[in-house]
Formats: sequence, C-alpha cells, structure tokens
Amino acid sequence: MNIAEIEASHFFQTYKRLKIEIDRGEGPYLIAKDGSRYLDMFGGIAVNALGYNHPKVNSAIDAQVRRYLHVSNLFYQDTQIELAQLLLKASGFSKLFFTNSGTEAIEGALKLARKWGKPQGKENIFGLTDSFHGRTFGSMSITGREKYREGYEPFLPETSILKFNDVDDLEKNINTKTLAVVLEFIQGEGGIKLVTPQYIELLERLRSKFGFIVIADEIQSGLGRTGKLFAFQHFNFEPDIAVVAKAIGGGLPLGAFIGKERLSGVFTPGVHGTTFGGNPVACAAGLATVGEILHGGVMQNVVEMGSYLFGKLEQLKMEFPDCVLEVRGKGLMVGLELKFDGAEFIERMMARHVLLNLTNSTVVRWLPPLNIGKSHIDEAVHAVATALAETRQNRETG
Repeated sequence: MNIAEIEASHFFQTYKRLKIEIDRGEGPYLIAKDGSRYLDMFGGIAVNALGYNHPKVNSAIDAQVRRYLHVSNLFYQDTQIELAQLLLKASGFSKLFFTNSGTEAIEGALKLARKWGKPQGKENIFGLTDSFHGRTFGSMSITGREKYREGYEPFLPETSILKFNDVDDLEKNINTKTLAVVLEFIQGEGGIKLVTPQYIELLERLRSKFGFIVIADEIQSGLGRTGKLFAFQHFNFEPDIAVVAKAIGGGLPLGAFIGKERLSGVFTPGVHGTTFGGNPVACAAGLATVGEILHGGVMQNVVEMGSYLFGKLEQLKMEFPDCVLEVRGKGLMVGLELKFDGAEFIERMMARHVLLNLTNSTVVRWLPPLNIGKSHIDEAVHAVATALAETRQNRETG
C-alpha cells in the first residue's frame, strides 16, 4: 500500500490532501520525499509566518523542551507570562487567555462575552455571511458559510447570521438585546473580502448606542499578516475582544483571546480553563515568533513585499483580463479572483512547484511567509503567468 492508501484506510476522510509526501521544510520551500522542492505560498494557511526551520524558533523550542514539556495551568510558567506581556504591550489590550487553536479561542471569547452580558439581559450573537470562525459548535453557530454548517443543525440558540457589509441588515437587527457581533475585518476563507468603512462606521455608532461587544477574529489576518499587528487597525476601530491563533505559535498549536479592560473582571477561577492551552513549548515558539514579527523588521517587509506582490498581480490582471477578475487584500493576505473555477489552475501551479490555496471556488489565496523576498514572489508570479497563459490557450481551443 502507498501512503495515500494507508491514509484512506486509517483516517476519517475529512481532507482532500495534495499528492505530495513531505520530508522537510526550508525557509519558504517544502521538500518532498523524492527531493522535489515546492515554493509554499500559503504557509500552512497562515501558520508558518516565518517559514520553515527558522533558527530562532527552533532554538526556542529546543531550549524549552530541555526544561519541561508540560505542567498544569495551576503553576506559574515564565514562557506564558513573557508571551502575554509581549502581546498585551503591543496590542493595547488588558487580559488574555491562551488556547490550543483558533476555534477554542473563539469559544472562549463567546463565553467571555456571554458571562459579561448575562446580567444585562443581552443574548443575541451575530456572525456574518461568508465568515469562517472554526469547526466547534459555538464557532460554527456564527460561521456564515453553509458548506461548513450543513448537517450539523441545530446550532447554539440566540445566534444569527447577518449579511456581510450590508448596513441596512446590520441596523435592522441590532438592539438592546444584542450581546456581540463577531467579524473578520478581512475574510480569509470567504475569499479575501474586506469590510467596508461604511459598515465599520455604523458598527461603531451602534455599539456606542446599544453597548454590545465586538469580537474581531484575527486568527488568519492578525500578527503582522496585513502589515499591521491586527487587520482591524486598518479601519481605525478597536474591538472589545480580539482572537488570534495560526501564526502565534510559529507552527505549534497555540491561540488566544484578548480582552479590553472593561472585561478584565468577568472571569474568576474555575469558570473557564484548559489542560493544554498555553503549552510551554508552544509559548516559547510564540515568544520567538512574535518577537521577530514585532522587532525583527518583519512587518515592514510585509508592507513592502505586499505592495510588490499586489503590483505584480495587478499586472497579470491587465495581461489576462479574460482570466483575472480582481486583486484584493492587505499586506501579504492577498486574493487573486479568477473568472472561472480555480481547482484545475491550482493543480497547474502545483505541477510548476508553487503551492497556492483556493477558496470560495475562484479566489487564489496568497498567505506566504511574512519574511518572504522579492525573488520568491517573482518565482511564484512567473509560474502564475505561465499557468494563466496555458489556461487561456486551453479555453480558446477547448
């Protein structure tokens, strides 16, 4: 049996895996067992913020492994404390809670909001269409993509989905019973869609009027991905809770929800907890990763390389107007929307040893390492141009 057959016989079939058997990673490249090198331009779906085998991350992990792998959260742990200090100082938030993943962090944020709003009679929680917040029940209840919800009903009570960027729908549904609105300021799984300034302006006015909580899902867009620490900073808005994961652990499982001062006393001992959240090895990796993002010139690189990538993709849009509909995004979170289903195009890219991700059927999602260089972008864009030319030719003759 080959590896695909073994996998199929042992695992619940929840993934359409790429036909590559990975051996190791180096910088922005993945190396297959047969020695083939692939330029990875979606980095574990925004997890590998510094690429593969980053020396500072590896060193931090190695040092912590030699100390201890795990103790319960009944103990003070220096890696947790130091990472919390780093995140809170950089973000301007007051308190946080570490989790193992993004969906756990969303669940914790919902619990924090519910605990805060219960005495005030606030109950209604809203997500937005085309959003994605995770695969546990609370997260699915506010996820606005039917493909992830189908067959799992019923969801949590008092949760509803509003139309993304629809100011009339927002104003019609928000009232004194509103507990929270959860949103991605840049939707990732939904196709790299940006929230509009008009929507955010109304959200701010309604929050001031009705006093509900805004939860920013920064799982994919946070920690420098867009050229700022958080995507919401591009919109001159401050949420009450921010949720982070993916990049924070440098490749190890880690997440967090971070709250403003007015929420700091809501949780008391015993009302929430985790066995593995804030694992010391993951936090050590997080310290190295977040430290490099904040102080290693990484975010400036995101601004520069994001602009460079955007410009290159805009050139492709002009060169292939029959194939490319739009280029959108911020920093190194970019979507190239095609005028056709992109599944075959992604296969063409893989054949050219460039790995990209497809979301929403037509949007090629770019989430490269934040320390990516121009030569890597040139390599990827050249492959895209070649694949688009081939696609055009096939469509003309097909």
